[in-house]
Amino acid sequence: MTLRLGDIAPDFTADTTDGTINFHEFLGDGWGVLFSHPKDFTPVCTTELGMVSKLKPEFEKRDTKVVGLSVDPIESHKAWTDDIEETQGHALNFPLIADPDRTVSDLYDMIHPNANDTLTVRSVFIISPQKQVKLIITYPASTGRNFDEILRVIDSLQLTANYSVATPVNWVDGEDVIIVPALSDEDAKTKFPKGWKALKPYLRVTPQPNK
Repeated sequence: MTLRLGDIAPDFTADTTDGTINFHEFLGDGWGVLFSHPKDFTPVCTTELGMVSKLKPEFEKRDTKVVGLSVDPIESHKAWTDDIEETQGHALNFPLIADPDRTVSDLYDMIHPNANDTLTVRSVFIISPQKQVKLIITYPASTGRNFDEILRVIDSLQLTANYSVATPVNWVDGEDVIIVPALSDEDAKTKFPKGWKALKPYLRVTPQPNK
């Protein structure tokens, strides 16, 4: 199955380090991040899970739940958690899905045979409260992810879902944004009382509206 942006994220029930979860029920009315790692007891994955545990308060501020996954069994996940805390300084504080039969991995197309025919690649899915897939990023197994970027994208997705704006290159929360071209100048005057700078008719820069 190939997922595309805007698709409904497949629901599933799975065993995790926090017990059995139903994915959609677990996410509730908030946002979600589902990400896979190739294998337990590997160096890059250890650093990633430690960083996500450290950043959990940042995800919570954004009403976002995080779930990890690999094809290793639950016993392996639980045995690995001590190493994560010891080496990264942060105990695992979010669920890790055990997917030894590759049910979830296949639903989300996390096995790429030309990279490795048994292990999951480093996939990231951001899922909206409507359970739509809003972002898909796939990294090779050798490259650790930048979770500051994942948080930045969540900020952008949450902002642009509620206002008629888009975020420009390298934008971070608090910086100016772009009024979408579909909005007329007349309507923009109502929506953006702080005004804007028109660099071109289609490129109108305005202060972030919720700041």
